Amino acid sequence: MNTVELAPHRFAGLLAPAVDRAFIAGMLAGRNGGGAELSQRYGGPAATGFLVELRTRLAAPGGMVDGPGFAAITRYRDPVVCHRSVDKHVAHGMIHRRPDGGLSATDRGAAFLTELYQVHAEVTEELWTGQDERVARLVAALGRLLAYALVLADEEGDRDGSAFAAMAPPYEPDGTPPGVLLLNRLSTMRYHRADAHADAWTAAGHTASSVATLPAGPERLAIELETDRRAAGPYAVLSAEERLTMLADLAALPG
Repeated sequence: MNTVELAPHRFAGLLAPAVDRAFIAGMLAGRNGGGAELSQRYGGPAATGFLVELRTRLAAPGGMVDGPGFAAITRYRDPVVCHRSVDKHVAHGMIHRRPDGGLSATDRGAAFLTELYQVHAEVTEELWTGQDERVARLVAALGRLLAYALVLADEEGDRDGSAFAAMAPPYEPDGTPPGVLLLNRLSTMRYHRADAHADAWTAAGHTASSVATLPAGPERLAIELETDRRAAGPYAVLSAEERLTMLADLAALPG
């Protein structure tokens, strides 16, 4: 087997679109399969938007996303607009904002998230029906990746202002169905790459706004390759064969 193309940095580049595809399919299924109706019962997107986005941390008892973490998660969005959105969530009684900017779910917000996890359980079971072995392999592989990524972040002291550190590990209460484990572990790993991408464009002298308008070409390619290099660390925990299997499993998932 030729393992050169599956070196961790190359694997990081190949994996990103596969992760995005499976994650987006799961989230769309959730929205169309009862999530939108659930949101309306609690006040609509103005009340629930960031709860959905931050669900893997705020669903945990005592779970909180701190101010720097929230800024990292929303780094491509207007901070004033984000602040106003949180104001609406607070007004709807769904989110509590601490004086230091930290966000946590209220009791009502936690109730919404409990129901959202149930919706995601139902839709992922249907979306990935017949894929039990594949889902189980992916859940196991992602669990190893997330655990190692957290170890690396601690060793490097790289947790302040990190979207990944703000969202990891995802909240996984006992009995969480495999489809929800997969969806939320994919979600959390996407933040790991997002941080690597931000580090790469920052090193290249860009801002969030300037990199968003950067056209395709050598400079963007260089940033993407540097992103792959910075995102590669956790993938060393998988063998080349395991990396290949993970790509194949993600590619084969319906959605």
